[in-house]
Amino acid sequence: MTGSAPDLVTMGESMGLFFAPLGMPLVSGPAFHLSFGGAESNVAIGLARLGHDALWVGRLGDDEIGRYIERELRAEGVRTRGLIGPAHTGMMVRAQRGFGRSSVQYARLGSAGAQLAVDDLPLDEIRAARILHLTGITAALGEGPHRALVAAAHAAHEAGVLVSLDLNYRATLWNAAEAGPALRELTELSHLVFATADEAQVLLGDAHDGGDDAAYAGRIAALGPAEVVVKRGADGALSLVDGEVFEQNVTAVVERDPVGAGDAFAAGYLHGVLVGSAPQDRLDFAGRVAAHSVTLPGDWEGLPRLADLDVGGPDILR
Repeated sequence: MTGSAPDLVTMGESMGLFFAPLGMPLVSGPAFHLSFGGAESNVAIGLARLGHDALWVGRLGDDEIGRYIERELRAEGVRTRGLIGPAHTGMMVRAQRGFGRSSVQYARLGSAGAQLAVDDLPLDEIRAARILHLTGITAALGEGPHRALVAAAHAAHEAGVLVSLDLNYRATLWNAAEAGPALRELTELSHLVFATADEAQVLLGDAHDGGDDAAYAGRIAALGPAEVVVKRGADGALSLVDGEVFEQNVTAVVERDPVGAGDAFAAGYLHGVLVGSAPQDRLDFAGRVAAHSVTLPGDWEGLPRLADLDVGGPDILR
């Protein structure tokens, strides 16, 4: 770890991931590939590959999977805090289903990652960073992680650090009634918010906008953020920046693995923020980063470096 101030600090749970590289269903008894994943560590890797200094904060178990994750993060150029225990590293198994769908089974109850607490926060790095990136997944892990996110957001605000929040609502972790107030609290402390239309409904507590993404963005912005991005999957994204709406120019690709696309998009967008790109340019760049990521298997393996985005042709673009 260097002594320089990081461009980005993020925190959350990273888990071991087992998946069949060829996309075979579990019932076929495939050989499994070991990897890892986590929304925040994915974003940290994405920004490190794009040339930024990223710090990931999270607890890992004192076990082989935890040591593997920390080693791989550092190999990708991501700084880590070395927080160990007091429980096991969480794990997940991803299986392929028909029609291009996949399912994920988790073994995360009582995991080390869910033990993240306020005392774990690297407050000096948070206050010195350019961006603090948070997600609703970590807030859903329990009172300790939720309080840690709120404390980190307050520290960043006081230091003039941009707070980025990806709502990342997961119905398997908490219901909408629980998530809504917690996500609103974090949204009110954020400068930049990423959401889907469904997540906007959870945050806002209703579904009255009839699928109007610009209206969703406006209502989220009314809670405090100056910048809101509504993600629409293969249909691109829309951003609202200081009251002005921008529509992404979609990069069409042949999708191989959609998992991690949202994290790739966030990494690309935050890169644009860090280098001072115009709103339209950072929206389009984020889409291109996400498009690259879905052409390769894995939660983060398809995240591009800048040189990777200079290529084109029929093998990548339609």
